[in-house]
Amino acid sequence: MYNSWNKVIYKIWSPLYDRIFNKGSFLNARKQILQEVSFRKEHKILFVGVGTGADLELIDHTNLDITAIDISPDMLKKANEKFENTSVKFFEMDAQDIKFNDKEFDYVMAHLILSVVPNADKCFQEMKRVLKSNGKIIIFDKFAPKNNKLSLSKKLLRPIIKFLGTDIGVNFEKVFEQNNQNLMIEEDVPVMLNGMYRKIVIKKVCE
Repeated sequence: MYNSWNKVIYKIWSPLYDRIFNKGSFLNARKQILQEVSFRKEHKILFVGVGTGADLELIDHTNLDITAIDISPDMLKKANEKFENTSVKFFEMDAQDIKFNDKEFDYVMAHLILSVVPNADKCFQEMKRVLKSNGKIIIFDKFAPKNNKLSLSKKLLRPIIKFLGTDIGVNFEKVFEQNNQNLMIEEDVPVMLNGMYRKIVIKKVCE
């Protein structure tokens, strides 16, 4: 996976994305996770890899300071069409090179992005960088098992799935271990498909 290919593949995915990832189990998981977040009007919120804006449809964004980024212009176009008359700010931007200041956001929402970017470490570092002290990163994504051992079938499928724009082999524990200074995991729970998809809440402690 690399950025130029992701733009191509998500141009193809953009007309279909909501039909697959904003219905059924995915929709229920998004609802559950977002309902448990207490956004307030004084918070600055960043949605990384916002895609078609599926998450934004599930929150009351009135009076909220929301910024949303995605590398795919086609996915962003879909999101912009849904929220063109709102205060949500959309930017075409690489999640591995976020063009915002250090410690700018109270919440960083990272749904289905660490498994998509070419370099999950770099993406996580950037999300941490733009997060304020006492702020939170909220992750909903698929990860390899904690013991880092994929089943034979998943090993065989992994290259095909990566070609389609996502990775089933990202090990969250390794990513976190390399970037965990001043971070604390508050919650790590299975959400879908026998724990393949997890909700992870990370707090940035005072530096």
